[in-house]
Amino acid sequence: QVQLVESGGGSVQAGGSLRLSCSASTDIQSNNFMGWYRQPQGRQGTQREPVASIRIGSTYYRDSVKGRFTISRDYAKNLVSLQMDSLKFEDTATYYCHAVKDAIDWWGQGTQVTVSS
Repeated sequence: QVQLVESGGGSVQAGGSLRLSCSASTDIQSNNFMGWYRQPQGRQGTQREPVASIRIGSTYYRDSVKGRFTISRDYAKNLVSLQMDSLKFEDTATYYCHAVKDAIDWWGQGTQVTVSS
């Protein structure tokens, strides 16, 4: 069982910054991804979309956040963080920490990010 505990999030005006952090309760191997997904509200049928993920030798960002978001990971402490700068209204969503361990996807409880225009 893997527990992912998120912190950060909140409300900010467009152009502002927020930082999300996530701590895993057990070791996540460095060649497994840790990262963030998000799910916007208010749109029927919206699914979780990948935002950014990281593992040894590989980093992924969705196109709409490239140049604005930065993901980092402390492999020794099983921590992953997401620095979000130049936030836009369309970044408003519930953000979920995600990790892969033993070929299983694990999820945090979600943290809300609200950007006002």
